[in-house]
Amino acid sequence: MKRRHFLAASGAAATFPFLPSCSKSGGASGGKTLTVFTWADYLSDDAAASFEEKHDCKLVIDTFDSNEAMIAKLEAGATGYDVLVPSSYAVRQLQEKDLLQPLDKSLIPNTANIDKDYLSRSLDGDMNVSVPYMMAPTVLAYLKSKVGDAEPSWRLIERPDLKGRITLLDDMREVLGAALKTLGHSFNSTEEAQVNAAADLAIEWKKNIAKFENEQWKTGIASGEFFLVHGYAGELILAQDENEDIEVIVPQEGAAFSCDDLCIPKSAKEVELAHAFINHLSDAAVAAENMEWIGYRAPNTAAYANLSEDFRGSPILFPPDELFAKCEPIAYLGDQLPIYTAAWDRVKNA
Repeated sequence: MKRRHFLAASGAAATFPFLPSCSKSGGASGGKTLTVFTWADYLSDDAAASFEEKHDCKLVIDTFDSNEAMIAKLEAGATGYDVLVPSSYAVRQLQEKDLLQPLDKSLIPNTANIDKDYLSRSLDGDMNVSVPYMMAPTVLAYLKSKVGDAEPSWRLIERPDLKGRITLLDDMREVLGAALKTLGHSFNSTEEAQVNAAADLAIEWKKNIAKFENEQWKTGIASGEFFLVHGYAGELILAQDENEDIEVIVPQEGAAFSCDDLCIPKSAKEVELAHAFINHLSDAAVAAENMEWIGYRAPNTAAYANLSEDFRGSPILFPPDELFAKCEPIAYLGDQLPIYTAAWDRVKNA
């Protein structure tokens, strides 16, 4: 599953220091280097620079473009990383593969700032191996000029007047999860009957859409080729800023509200500095500035008061409590994955 970017980001891996002239002496960390393996464009310059200055160190960023690529690299024996930023379900995979070390929360006092409402639904609610970093939902967007009387629901996909003008993500978990929510089930249900019912609904949706795809929906809705698209909030919020005809909604049944987390691999060399980095990004002021720069929501309650009115008022990033309660992170399925792959094969071959 590929990462969703609010900012245009290259998928190519790149390694670069933020401050090449960082001092090599003095300071709590003695001029050490911290290497972070993360998504592109996922840390503000200010957040990076203030960490380097405070800890007298150099921050080096290496990027990946999918959780699977990151995990494969680590399993192949790649070392040298001190902090990882995988999606929550990938944290569970890394933990299962014994590639993460437990966190020492005495070194991360700012975990007290993390949104407890989110933690109650997260995959590592006690923050044993990970601390939530940034999150955003998967949504629907439509052209107001083409879609009248639009109920904020996944059922929009079924409207006959939109036939052939709709795209759904070519993503097993996102499509089956949306169908599960439409039917009143958990996005991550492992009840075979429920997943099969979701597949049946997705097959009905398939009859009404132009295609499943992961790229053209962004330009397609902007150009008017598509009237309704299923996509990631980041790109669609940006598209909405450029085209007032676009309306972005979190469906009323609930949606995926996925999170990327901060964790420390077992092979980390700068363990204490890695904890300090996680603590730094969990600071209320740093988290707020970093949120505004990236465009994602950090689940950090203490930071919310520091956000601009426009950002904090986003009904997509900060949906009403009743709606947010229906949203879920994408869970790691483990040995239940074949239930989904069989159902998705049936959808794709229908």
